[in-house]
Amino acid sequence: MSFRQINPRDLYDPSAHGMSQVSVDERSGLVSISGQVAWDVNGRVKGQGYGEQAAFALENLSRALAAAGCSAADVLSVRVYVRGELAEHLPAVGPQLASFFGATRPALTGIGVASLATPDTLIEIEALARVPAAA
Repeated sequence: MSFRQINPRDLYDPSAHGMSQVSVDERSGLVSISGQVAWDVNGRVKGQGYGEQAAFALENLSRALAAAGCSAADVLSVRVYVRGELAEHLPAVGPQLASFFGATRPALTGIGVASLATPDTLIEIEALARVPAAA
């Protein structure tokens, strides 16, 4: 097998649902991060509004990236799923993304959706990254 799955202990463990938080393709160095939401390790939502939940989801994304040996600087593309009309929530979510990614500026797709994993989950962020080359 040329890939490995990672479920960091400080993130919700999705293995009971047949998935992993992180998949790393050892040959290409590509890292696929499952959609990160504002959940604690027990699957409880943290944060009330879109901006707060975006910040917590990005913290979880950072943990998932670190488990694969990556950081925000290694992210190639991001998909952001927002409950409702994307344009209505971009003022709360956009600054969180800009702060997290800084000058990296990965390709980004924003998608408004009718529902996410739970009724109180407002945002989900998935990413594709590349493991940095060894120095």
